[in-house]
Amino acid sequence: MRLIAASACLAKLAFIVLLLAGPAGAQQTAQQAEPDGRQILQKAVEAAGGEAWLNAKTLILEGYGLFYPQGAQSPMVKADSYRMWRVFDPNRKEAHGPDGKVRIDSFTGGKVMFQVSYDGQDTWTQAGKAKPEEAQRYWASAFGFGIIRHALKPEFKVVRAPDDLVDGHPVWMVKVTDPGGQETLFGIDKATGYIRKAGFQTPRGWHERLYADFEVLDNPRWVQARHVRLYYNGVKANEIFWTRTQVNAPIDETLFVLGEPKP
Repeated sequence: MRLIAASACLAKLAFIVLLLAGPAGAQQTAQQAEPDGRQILQKAVEAAGGEAWLNAKTLILEGYGLFYPQGAQSPMVKADSYRMWRVFDPNRKEAHGPDGKVRIDSFTGGKVMFQVSYDGQDTWTQAGKAKPEEAQRYWASAFGFGIIRHALKPEFKVVRAPDDLVDGHPVWMVKVTDPGGQETLFGIDKATGYIRKAGFQTPRGWHERLYADFEVLDNPRWVQARHVRLYYNGVKANEIFWTRTQVNAPIDETLFVLGEPKP
């Protein structure tokens, strides 16, 4: 009888300890269940297409864009033809500079709005070869999303930032720091793993991109955001609507040295 009574007392004491630990213990359990920054990025990589997404060679996007000069609603300028060609650099280490090869063409009514390209060494516009300082300012304000493909490499630092909402979708926020110290914030959808937001500091101010209307492609598996909104210092500068996506299609490298503009 004494043994039974002692066991009952111990059980009661353990129950009291659990009650006292209550919220703190539950909080600790919840924290243990939360993914860290690298685990969140792993979810994003798998959702985006896994190894095929990480190791893509080229990307061609076609669509149209809406541009808001000086951040004003009117006049708004529509680019009825907006195209981008990318050749990816598998060894990229700089978050906000040009990498690989890229070209962007924007036309309205058959006339050039702007053209810009990087051939792996020099930057070109419709006016010819750009000066190095001009090119650096442009790419620092324009490039940043693609570094997420490299962020799980050992030389990158990945930490969590406060969770947030993007267009009503709960997201994990992670901060990626490249080997040179440049930082980029990414918002990863908690439900799907899709990348819904990117943000970084630029010569034009704080830049954010919001991604929506996701399309899932096969062969290779690839998730493409068909609607991208771009903001500087909280004001929408332009938005792009992609209507056609090609992954790993061959690209003639002479395309990246701009010549006579063609619609």
